[in-house]
Amino acid sequence: MDMKHTEKELQALKEEVNQMWKLVLSQLEKARQSFFGNDIDLAREIASREKRVNAFELKIDSDCENYIALYSPVAIDLRLVLSLIKIGSTLERIGDFAEGIARHVIDNDCNTLDASLIEELQLEKMFDTLIGMLYDSYVALESENTKLSGKILAKDEEIDLLYRNSINILTDYLQSNPTFIRCGLKTCLLIRKLERIGDHCSNIVEEIVFYVDAKVLKHGGGKYKENRLHIE
Repeated sequence: MDMKHTEKELQALKEEVNQMWKLVLSQLEKARQSFFGNDIDLAREIASREKRVNAFELKIDSDCENYIALYSPVAIDLRLVLSLIKIGSTLERIGDFAEGIARHVIDNDCNTLDASLIEELQLEKMFDTLIGMLYDSYVALESENTKLSGKILAKDEEIDLLYRNSINILTDYLQSNPTFIRCGLKTCLLIRKLERIGDHCSNIVEEIVFYVDAKVLKHGGGKYKENRLHIE
């Protein structure tokens, strides 16, 4: 088998995932911009670009499956292809949540949140942290540097804490502002979308660690499991 040819095919697969990653990162950045700027036109652009995200996932799935069928990869090459399939799927889910945020803006029925409430919920910090997590995980795959994994997983814990705090903040706010109940519930759903994006960024990191180090982080409470996989 021509090793240079298989390496070229692997690089093509990674490049496809990189292109999808850049698109999803752009979608999330624009979701932030549309939400805080109440930009309905930008939100509609995000919704229309979601089809491109879906198309990327389908192509990555197909190309990775074809690579496995043609070259029967083993060890690190197999781990890479399996990870790329899962990363593509996870990026698609993040794209879905970015579209969900855009739909919140497009609805245009709860876009006048009290500035003090936005500040107390720390929504800007949530958005900025998530964008940083998605970018850092992109760098981790590009550099094959799993030392970034701890930093990214720690940020997910910050997002989880902000989400938990938001429930108490919204509960107190709604008790004082009962006319805001419908929008309060929609705001809670939006924050839940942000929390799920953080979870998915952590899932991506787990796949990168699996590929590079052949270690499983999943269900390990954010710590490496010592057992190594048999496909090393």
